[in-house]
Amino acid sequence: MEFGSWLDDLPKHFAADGDIVGSHVLMALSSVFPDGEDFFVRSVEAMRHRIDDPKLREDVEGFIGQESMHGREHRVLNERLADLGYPTRAIGTYVRKTLRFRERLQSRKFNLAVTAALEHYTATLAETLLGNPEARDEIGHDGVRYLLMWHALEESEHKAVAFDVYRAVGGSERMRKAAMWVVHANFIFETGIWTLISLARDPDARRHPFRVLRGFGRLLHSPFTSRRTVAQLFQYHQRNFHPNDRDTTQLIAEWRANLFGADGRLTDLLAS
Repeated sequence: MEFGSWLDDLPKHFAADGDIVGSHVLMALSSVFPDGEDFFVRSVEAMRHRIDDPKLREDVEGFIGQESMHGREHRVLNERLADLGYPTRAIGTYVRKTLRFRERLQSRKFNLAVTAALEHYTATLAETLLGNPEARDEIGHDGVRYLLMWHALEESEHKAVAFDVYRAVGGSERMRKAAMWVVHANFIFETGIWTLISLARDPDARRHPFRVLRGFGRLLHSPFTSRRTVAQLFQYHQRNFHPNDRDTTQLIAEWRANLFGADGRLTDLLAS
């Protein structure tokens, strides 16, 4: 996959209707993906030698390949956003150093538990994006929208891999749930802080405060912050939860055909 040419005409505020706040939130999320997904890969690879199930070992190989490709394409997007004045490089540096520091302090099993929890976050956002046309409409630029939809499709395909590896190496329910509380706190705090920092640096945000206020209002009513999405995130805390409890096989099949079928929107991009 190579989305670079699809991002050449990316405007500064690429969310729907030029939404300033929405653009900065999407920027903050994209900025953490490359180094975040490198962390996912390291966490799973560190435990690969303890996996006996041949099917799970095969799933891990696919997981590593998909996550590596996601990181590469988001780096392309993040460089374009940096050219437009967004702090993507600073966020990437912060994420990379923070994750490396935490990895040295935490056990391999806890790193894997954090990865499984974050994979539930990405799977929930992916299901929202693929299953709700209003969510897709919030991304105003075709290149960014299709990059995120491709990413969402593959996240949905491998949403249970890190979780199954965690279970296979003897991860406890207590650690699994504790890791998710850590993820909740970090995700909300760090995404919020970086969005506010980025907004403060944006001259358009300073010149148009009412557009910013409307953007925050729009964010509160977004499908990505809806009660349904939040409730799905908190399903992770249920006893004996498993990612495949939510059956998304039909949704995956529909979007695989839509994006990569004979007349798929991304088929030619994949072939090239």
